[in-house]
Amino acid sequence: MKPSTSTATNAAATSATEAVFLLPEWAAFGRQSLAADCAKALGRADALPPTGAGRAAQRLRYIELLPARWSPAALSRHRDANDAGDGAWLRADPVQPDINGARLLAYGEALSPTREETDAMLSSLRPLFGDRGFALDAPTPTRWYLRLPPGGVWPDFSEPEAALGEDMFEHLPHGDAARVWRALLNEAQIVLHQHPANERRRERGLTPINALWVWGGGRMPDRVRIAAARVRSDDDTLRDCAYFAGVPEAALPARFASTENADGTEKTTMPGLYDLHRERDLKRFQDDWLCPAIFAMRSGAISSLTLDAADGRRLRLRAAQRWRFWRTPWTPAR
Repeated sequence: MKPSTSTATNAAATSATEAVFLLPEWAAFGRQSLAADCAKALGRADALPPTGAGRAAQRLRYIELLPARWSPAALSRHRDANDAGDGAWLRADPVQPDINGARLLAYGEALSPTREETDAMLSSLRPLFGDRGFALDAPTPTRWYLRLPPGGVWPDFSEPEAALGEDMFEHLPHGDAARVWRALLNEAQIVLHQHPANERRRERGLTPINALWVWGGGRMPDRVRIAAARVRSDDDTLRDCAYFAGVPEAALPARFASTENADGTEKTTMPGLYDLHRERDLKRFQDDWLCPAIFAMRSGAISSLTLDAADGRRLRLRAAQRWRFWRTPWTPAR
């Protein structure tokens, strides 16, 4: 998917003083209502031209890749091992399906495999993948990788977050070209289901790692540009992009906060890109994020606040908009 270069360029021009909140689709908040003061502030905001819907399009409004190809596996490999080079990579992350093997329940860090467990499972899986020319390893216990042979190709796999709670089959690649991958993943599932490391996990009350989720295929881009002064997110791919671009990045804080002290804690408001795409509680969003950001904007700590929803709708708030008394309060269309 090709990012919008013009969007990234325009955002970069003001990113040093601007705050951007990446939100889920407004419909994700259900029937919850905006508080009167927030609805009034949003009603006075500038509605930016609608853009592409979906999480991928949302991220690419702030990320410019050269060449313009999305390659999460290569970017995370660069961060984890600094050896992505010009190879082609796939993530092959540990996952837990439900008891019927139909729905994806957890993946990666949520399963917390130890180094010992990871090494034991990889030892059993390597012959399976090696026979097909794939090198399997895991620089970190929660992020596993396949390096493809020269000329290797791969189908388009869904990101694991997009498949959580859903039918896994619907997210697997289909067609003749993908048949070998589906067979390979089925064989890996059999190996893991019978693995002694999973038996030991069950004895300790932990969920087993019964499958792999392959996704994120690609090669390292030549350049990554982030249209933000800093990135705060729990999305590994977004943070990996920021890392490669040399943009300060960290996990999402509990609320809209600040500049950093020497020890890494945060104290006062600062601009940047805040990734709230997992938020579903509208009141918490208003109390912890929107209201503090509006206050920061009116006090001059940030120049503007952009709300970018995954449905493509965007609003930009500025302090001078408070004088637009004639505007009606804003309510998201369901």
